[in-house]
Amino acid sequence: MPRAERRSRALVWGASLAALAAATALMLAFRADLDKAHFALVYLLIVLGGSAAGGRALGLTIAGLAFLAFDYLFLPPYYTLIIANPLDWFVLVTFLVSSVIAAQLLTRAQERAAEARRRTEEVERLAALGAETLNAGSAEDSLAAIASVIRATLGVERCEVYAREGAAAGLRPVARAGGDGTDGTVGATSLVAWVAEHGAPATESMDGTARVSAGAGAPAWPDLAGVRVLVAPLRVRDRTVGVLRVESPRGIALAPGQREFLSALEYYAALGVERLRLAAEAEHSAALREADRLKGALLAAVSHDLRTPLTTIKALAHGIGADGAAPGDARAASIEEEADRLARVVGDLLELSKLAGGALQFRLELNTADDLLGAVLQRVAGIAAGRELRVSTEPAGALLVGRFDLVHALRALGNLVENAIKYSPPSSAIDLSARQDGDTLAFTVADRGPGVPERERERIFDPFYRPPNVPPDVGGTGLGLTIARGLAEAQGGTVTCRPRAGGGSIFELRLPAAERRPA
Repeated sequence: MPRAERRSRALVWGASLAALAAATALMLAFRADLDKAHFALVYLLIVLGGSAAGGRALGLTIAGLAFLAFDYLFLPPYYTLIIANPLDWFVLVTFLVSSVIAAQLLTRAQERAAEARRRTEEVERLAALGAETLNAGSAEDSLAAIASVIRATLGVERCEVYAREGAAAGLRPVARAGGDGTDGTVGATSLVAWVAEHGAPATESMDGTARVSAGAGAPAWPDLAGVRVLVAPLRVRDRTVGVLRVESPRGIALAPGQREFLSALEYYAALGVERLRLAAEAEHSAALREADRLKGALLAAVSHDLRTPLTTIKALAHGIGADGAAPGDARAASIEEEADRLARVVGDLLELSKLAGGALQFRLELNTADDLLGAVLQRVAGIAAGRELRVSTEPAGALLVGRFDLVHALRALGNLVENAIKYSPPSSAIDLSARQDGDTLAFTVADRGPGVPERERERIFDPFYRPPNVPPDVGGTGLGLTIARGLAEAQGGTVTCRPRAGGGSIFELRLPAAERRPA
């Protein structure tokens, strides 16, 4: 107990006992003119006053002394503890019982009033904490406010909040209240690292001895007798997101009500740490989106600006090759071929940037699967080079009708067929089929190429991605599958890849189907 509190308690006891003595002396002077009820009422008032000022112990002490004084000084025979009249026993016992009950009831009422005041203060602190958290400009400011409230509630010297970073349990201090203002290091505080790893609280005694709990799920606030440092995990949805550390050289003492209140504050701190993590992720995502936007804008600008010089280069090369006058003109065909290839790259980049930016326009109309398959065959006829393309519909001869943009669907399915031609042996056939599956039209392109490993089946749709086992001279820009999936998804469809029995791959394009119509 602090020295000032002990001094105040002694003054209350002294004043109450002095009041008892003064009242006794005054009543003794007028004993002949007063009745027994007067003595009992005066003593009962002093008992109530002592209980109100000093609590139950003082009230019961005054009641006992008043009982003895009443019997010794005011009940005949005087100056003895002998009671001559049996009715005086009733008066004396009634006074004692009334005094004890009054002291007990008054003390209990005071305790309830004090508890109500503490609860009111806790609610006010939580309301203030909520307001400060909402008004805080950043997650760091809200955590600093939470640390200050926890420090004030506990009456400790220092409160620190650490955020956990990654699965390796890396920690960094994110909020601090009190102390000397120096930066603490997590490495020097092994308890903090242990709590972050095991998700259970730990304490450090006054003599420096560390005590740890059994494991995760242990009480957040363990026995604090003789504890100067408490380290508790901050958990959100069964995940340890950070660590709370409080320190007091005088020792940490918590009443049961404070433990419940601090559990709520601990959850506030956990939410603050989680908010800090989400804010960092949001900033990172915003930076990635901005970089992607700038990349798309750059690709669109570069692609657009390259088209004119490429057209000029191709025209000049074609003119040189047609003249055939100079000895070096035989290389004009190579220049023209590479110009065409570069033009395809530029076209793919431009279309990808438009697709990412939502600049492509789609006209969803009723089209048949036969029209789309026929257009694909015409498109790939130049690169097929005699390759066998087997086309079929299921069921045979059925008229399959879908609702899609024919031009963009042709580009998507054509990219899948061109991809199969590039990666399959020249002697193998490519099967192109169409069928209606529920509310979608499914177009499949099956080849006998090397196949795609399971871990690569989603990555091959990333821009510019090329599997490790693909030879560098296969040609292409690495954007065909990306564009095909983007065009399909923009029309409400999908593009997927799966292995083919016997070797190879099956790429499937799904587009919205219309109702079946008679042939």
